[in-house]
Amino acid sequence: MTNFIAISAPSGAGKTTLCRELQRRQPEIQFSLSSTTRPQRKIETDGVDYNFISRREFNALITRNELAEYQEVHGYMYGTPKALLDRVIANGEQMLFEVDVKGALSIKRLHPHRTITIFILPPDISMLRQRLRNRGTDNEQRIAKRLERLAMEIGYRDQFDFEVINDDIDRAVSELQQTIKSHFK
Repeated sequence: MTNFIAISAPSGAGKTTLCRELQRRQPEIQFSLSSTTRPQRKIETDGVDYNFISRREFNALITRNELAEYQEVHGYMYGTPKALLDRVIANGEQMLFEVDVKGALSIKRLHPHRTITIFILPPDISMLRQRLRNRGTDNEQRIAKRLERLAMEIGYRDQFDFEVINDDIDRAVSELQQTIKSHFK
């Protein structure tokens, strides 16, 4: 049985928006709650969007081998607890992961027959730059850092099971739903 849907994208490609809309349309698919050392944004809620923890707490999770995957992204740590994946498998549930490219591939390596990976692409790079500026959560230095990572992230797209271009939210979410439905029969 496929339990995990791992969605990744370059910053600004709209993966959070797509994941939230997918959750709204298919509430039976749970959303994974990653831990991060990134500062909480004004629009985020601790325990809903992420578990916001200190670097010290995150390092303790690594030391205790409690993470299924973790990565440093843009200077902050992000990770997924192993216990979360174990619970989903034990209960025969489905879970959506919004993770960076390496995190998605780590989950796939850990549970290859239980995971599908989907890479979200922006319609074009100029739109991605504009989305990063428009969301107003990062300064120009942080935006530049996100754009530097873009080539690396796109370089992993061929390792993903599926690709979706986010040029229209409704169309992209419908495509995600069709992909998931074909794998969760």
